[in-house]
Amino acid sequence: MNAERIVSIDSVFYKSVDHIEPFMALLLLADPSEELVRGYANPQNTVGATLNGEPIGVYVLLDKGNQLMELKNIAVHPEWQGKGLGKTLIGHAMERAGDRGARRMEVGTGNSSLDQIAFYEKAGFTRDRVDEGFFLRNYAEPIFENGMQCADMIYLKKTF
Repeated sequence: MNAERIVSIDSVFYKSVDHIEPFMALLLLADPSEELVRGYANPQNTVGATLNGEPIGVYVLLDKGNQLMELKNIAVHPEWQGKGLGKTLIGHAMERAGDRGARRMEVGTGNSSLDQIAFYEKAGFTRDRVDEGFFLRNYAEPIFENGMQCADMIYLKKTF
């Protein structure tokens, strides 16, 4: 897959996935626990972005009730990162959530995921709360990124 040969992101096709498997590698970019991913991702709540049939992006949207949706997982193929696809996926997720009656969206990411936190804030999300020790409680293997251990889940929210 060569992102440089693509003229426009408008060629990307978005739809609910029939099967999780083609998108599993992307989902694991955002959540390294295959067991946890399989526990929350399914064809009813997962939308994939493909180009010429190849998965290049994906998100999982969970209905939390009370007009709240959680963007549980969002991932973009490394060749497509920084090209606007992530922003487009968030917009698609917001539209889908609104169509289902939601007025708020939340997303959680690790305290060590500095680029992701900045990405969500740039997309209009604001920091809401911290689940201290989330990754220590829920992941058997420690996660390190940006020179630090990922321990806490930082939740961000957006009202629309």
